[in-house]
Amino acid sequence: MKHVSPFGHAARFIMALGLCAGLAAPLQASTDQVTGDSPSNEAWPRGYYPLPEEGDLVGEVYTVTAESGDTLIDIGHAHGIGYQEMVRANPGISIWAPLPGTEIVIPGRFILPEGPREGVVVNVAEMRLYYYPPAEEGETPRVETYPIAVGRMDWNTPLGITRITEKVKNPAWYPPKSIIQEHAEEGRYLPNVVPAGPDNPLGTRKMRLGIPGYLIHGTNKPEGVGMRVTHGCIRMLPEDIEALFPRLPVGTQVTLINETLKLGWEEGTLHVQAYPYLDEEDGTTIQRITEALDEVDEATSGLDYPVDYARLREVVEVPRGIPVAIGVSAPEPAPETLWDRLELIAADNDSRENQSEES
Repeated sequence: MKHVSPFGHAARFIMALGLCAGLAAPLQASTDQVTGDSPSNEAWPRGYYPLPEEGDLVGEVYTVTAESGDTLIDIGHAHGIGYQEMVRANPGISIWAPLPGTEIVIPGRFILPEGPREGVVVNVAEMRLYYYPPAEEGETPRVETYPIAVGRMDWNTPLGITRITEKVKNPAWYPPKSIIQEHAEEGRYLPNVVPAGPDNPLGTRKMRLGIPGYLIHGTNKPEGVGMRVTHGCIRMLPEDIEALFPRLPVGTQVTLINETLKLGWEEGTLHVQAYPYLDEEDGTTIQRITEALDEVDEATSGLDYPVDYARLREVVEVPRGIPVAIGVSAPEPAPETLWDRLELIAADNDSRENQSEES
């Protein structure tokens, strides 16, 4: 049964306005989960995680040190992280030439998407693919996760449940007429067929989906992984799709979602992981906060769980894609009414502003 918020829509809107009061205040980066210079679970390949017996989080946030010649893109790909994920986690650091010795945050901690943990799940908002391989007897159930590129604004990646219908190694590419025309309008010639090889944008592997015209495939331009650059297809790093390809039989279920806010529990603590809307018309900041309040209310319905609403506001206003705990560390009596909650949020905002002025 879906939880119904105790507040009406008008009251929720007022509360969202209250939460937005600190919009201009700088967001303090959460370092609660930054655990050191390397991931602790060295026994598992990159991007492989044992499924938690209880809870919804896998992986960890950690740091590495930039060396001469590194780019954020190269560092990210070496750790299974895409372009936008790296940029959001490392604000102010040069994408193309981070200074040697700079600590680079690797946002390798994820809340698993909502829904059944089976087959392939693609969250286009997150630009990330999750695969839940069937576990053999005696084998630890796991999840694998990979960065992807998705459709740009005028070529959105579709949503829904589909399946892999065909698999091809070293495919030729037959550009649709719409893409040939698009290139022609930009003064570029595109042939009717691009053979397998280094110039083929499908890379070395393609998997056709049951949604006509859409694929999961490799790429000859890996720097675009983690961006919205495709014509709606799902693009993977060459090494990732080559590792995944032989293990996804025809018929594998693929679930395509657009989940900009993920909630998950770990050891009794609720975490939130937020991503920007793909398109501006998807909603305003106030709408995002209102939706986040509803989802948190539903997740904590019937529980005596104190929520840090100011922290929730920060995560939604500046979505960095890193899970953040939103429980209050020193529980106080839970506010009983909307106005009690607004007073607590306003007091928290005043306290943060005073601390900022004093510093």
